[in-house]
Amino acid sequence: MASTTLRKTLRSRGHRKLIAVLVAAREAAGLTQRDLAARLKRPRSFVGRMEASERRIDVIEFIEIARVLEVDPRQLFARLLD
Repeated sequence: MASTTLRKTLRSRGHRKLIAVLVAAREAAGLTQRDLAARLKRPRSFVGRMEASERRIDVIEFIEIARVLEVDPRQLFARLLD
């Protein structure tokens, strides 16, 4: 079986695009970081660290964030792929 090495993704081009898509969706919803954090029932620092590219977002968190922003996660993911 061939060996594959995964690159680190934190602060990669793809990660920056993911953050840009999430920030744009938050702003389009008219929410502040504090508002989003409250809806997620997380501390504001959770959103701040996410948007500052200091933490990764897993798939389940991505779906939760999209739903809290009232955006279809599939549509939000499609923006990431464009």
